[in-house]
Amino acid sequence: MNTNTLHKTDYYIDIESRYGAHNYHPLPVVISRGEGIYLYDVEGKKYFDFLSAYSAVSQGHCHPEIIKTFVSQAQKLTLTSRAFHSEMLSRFTKYITEYFGYDKVLPMNTGAEAVETALKLCRHWGYRVKGVEKDKAKIIVCEGNFHGRTLGIISMSTDDVARQDFGPYLEGFTVIPYNDLEALKEALRDPNVAGFLVEPIQGEAGVNEPDKGYLATAKEACRNANVLFLGDEIQTGLCRTGRMLCCDHEDVRPDILILGKALSGGTMPVSAVLADDEIMMTLKPGEHGSTYGGNPLACAVTITALEVLKKEHLAVRAEESGELFREKIRSLNSPHIKLIRGKGLLNAIVINHPDKDAAWTLCLELMKNGLLAKPTHGDKIRMAPPLTISKEELLQAIEIIRNSLSCLD
Repeated sequence: MNTNTLHKTDYYIDIESRYGAHNYHPLPVVISRGEGIYLYDVEGKKYFDFLSAYSAVSQGHCHPEIIKTFVSQAQKLTLTSRAFHSEMLSRFTKYITEYFGYDKVLPMNTGAEAVETALKLCRHWGYRVKGVEKDKAKIIVCEGNFHGRTLGIISMSTDDVARQDFGPYLEGFTVIPYNDLEALKEALRDPNVAGFLVEPIQGEAGVNEPDKGYLATAKEACRNANVLFLGDEIQTGLCRTGRMLCCDHEDVRPDILILGKALSGGTMPVSAVLADDEIMMTLKPGEHGSTYGGNPLACAVTITALEVLKKEHLAVRAEESGELFREKIRSLNSPHIKLIRGKGLLNAIVINHPDKDAAWTLCLELMKNGLLAKPTHGDKIRMAPPLTISKEELLQAIEIIRNSLSCLD
């Protein structure tokens, strides 16, 4: 088998299928490069990227300033481990804590690692500050959550596919319905509760947005119960929803803030957990860490990626583009669209069709017509282009969506 007997796309997909684990079900496209809001496959075809690597490339693919920093730092120093101090870690810790207004930051790599870090930190605070009985700490989570796929995280998941045949599961989680303040207030009555972990908008669940005021009221209820509010802003943060953080829409400041994805502009895994001293300083040397967490390359890239968000006014652009996108999608009046929902440039189209695979069929047609998006939870298609998309480009993409919907007639 070689590229002379098969199209390049089939050739590379076949190799991955034979040698890679089958733990994803990707669209049948093989990407070779990206630039700004566009992706290009191995055949040379150009696509609008309407997934943004699950919001990890909010600044656009290969942003020139971010790549310049990446290359410059990569030629100088990439990794020291935390056995030594590093110049870039020092600069990073000062920059990011002042940027978000917290006393301390704990840098990690992936989003799931950041969530696990936040869970450990919350439990630690529960025992050492709140005085929760030994090994009795609980953390409240919501149905439909997606915080990652580690054993600890799937232990609090309500997704059967994520959980099946991976037990036994970690104890210490109380699962309540999302967007249900009464259920939260009832769960907070338990004196062993140390924290409430929540996504401001549930992305993987299909861009499931809570009622207005939910976050603010939930934060107040946590404060009254002496419970930490843990905000998972890995996908919703960093300007994606039209504010720097999605929690900013309700002036909510998480006690523990969890960031990832676009923190590096899509160049490498970087995540961070931010909290004030009362919480973060419960951790002592040896109690948590990561070889790559806070490496010089990640620190340098993150500073530039955060600078780009403000310099290019990406929160404002996301808010304006998101309003235009939802307005134009609604104006299509397609019988195949049940509804369009979202905030900023984190949106989802809910498909109305008797065929349970209609969303997948539509995504294949979108791909054929030059736009890449992916279904989530069956009938929903997440629409989240890089925040750098222009009005003209957005209208071109909407025209592709309009033309592609005919495949469901």
